[in-house]
This record gives sequence, C-alpha cells and structure tokens, in this order.
Amino acid sequence: MCLRTEDVTAADVVDHITPHKGDVELFHDASNLQSLCKHHHDSAKQMIEHGKSVVTYGVDGYPIGLG
Repeated sequence: MCLRTEDVTAADVVDHITPHKGDVELFHDASNLQSLCKHHHDSAKQMIEHGKSVVTYGVDGYPIGLG
C-alpha cells in the first residue's frame, strides 16, 4: 500500500490477504500473506475488510484507490 503512493516504509506487520476467520489451513497458507506497515494494516486494510472504499493520493496529487 505504501509503495502505491511511492512511500518507502518498513513493513512490520504480516497480514492475511484474505481474512482466515478461524480457517487453520488459510491461516498457514504462505500465499495468503503480505507484509504491510502498521499504519496501513490498522487503518486502510481494516476499512477495506469492512466494505469501505479507501482513497489516498500519490505524490502527483492524483487519487489512488486502494480497495
């Protein structure tokens, strides 16, 4: 998510791309993991998972949809 806005930020959270919701196989599926910064994991990713649209802006000032 940070790279979409050309912001290089350390990724310090491992996130499940598709929420596992207790599914142990999906929880351990390495292809379902991505690294995110804490800010995006705790804000934009949560909003997307709750069905909300997230729009942020690139360095050129144009909107970038995240989901």
